[in-house]
Amino acid sequence: MSSNTLKQAAEAARTKSSTMGKQGSETVAIAGTDFLHTPVMRAALPFINGGLSGMVATTVIQPVDMIKVRLQLAGEGVATGPKPTPLSVTRDILAQGKVLDLYTGLSAGLLRQAVYTTARLGFFDTFMKGLATRAQEKGTQISFAERAGAGLAAGGIAAFVGNPADLALIRMQSDGLKPVAERKNYKSVVDALSSIVKSEGVTALWAGAAPTVVRAMSLNLGQLAFFSEAKAQLKERTTWSTKSQTLTASAIAGFFASFLSLPFDFVKTRLQKQQRGPDGKLPYKSMTDCFVKVARQEGLTRFYRGFGTYYVRIAPHA
Repeated sequence: MSSNTLKQAAEAARTKSSTMGKQGSETVAIAGTDFLHTPVMRAALPFINGGLSGMVATTVIQPVDMIKVRLQLAGEGVATGPKPTPLSVTRDILAQGKVLDLYTGLSAGLLRQAVYTTARLGFFDTFMKGLATRAQEKGTQISFAERAGAGLAAGGIAAFVGNPADLALIRMQSDGLKPVAERKNYKSVVDALSSIVKSEGVTALWAGAAPTVVRAMSLNLGQLAFFSEAKAQLKERTTWSTKSQTLTASAIAGFFASFLSLPFDFVKTRLQKQQRGPDGKLPYKSMTDCFVKVARQEGLTRFYRGFGTYYVRIAPHA
């Protein structure tokens, strides 16, 4: 066989191999694209994206959430006395332990986001797609009331499902306020949940569910509905870049979400932290009882203590 023949054979083999490689890569790419566009994945992606984004945000702002909870629990039942600030609370936490103490309850926070945020954003996206389809069929646009309704429904459903993780988060973050001998020293969210079930029963996992659901509904009204509305208005009335419109809409939504939901978040924290005293009674009987007692004993402004901290905690989720 001549050298020219060998060269031709080698070249043909290389060409065939290259063609097969390209075809294989295209096949894998098409398979991957087709998989992401399957009905199951298209329905699941809003839930997956929502959960992952919520977990990333939680990891970043967990110290802020820790400070927010400690602010809400400070001076319970007393109208006067020292007024804690985010800086003073941070100093106290660091003085008692170490920097990582600011991340107490992170496992519970991540579980909460995996459950709550996944469901919240997933349901909202699903509801909005249904509203968009109906509006397109009628030749109209989605109204603010419809956006608000979608946000309220999505938040309420997700909050009830995620209440056990929310409860574990509050218990883990407030444990350091107890005398050393009375602390549970929870190792993880699993340890916290199992401890609560053993000592208080399964139904205790839904303690504070009422304000949790109302908080979530008001939070979603501010976060999702106001974000959608603000972005739509900015798109129509300004020539800003998409990034600027999104950031501004997030800031607006974060403010309304904080203003509407903080009183319910405050009551939720108090109800989920409380445990029976020596007489077997709880400090608060219900959400309404907590509102009345705090307003009477500590003043109405107490419900908005730490608004700035809460806003910083909420804004990234908007």
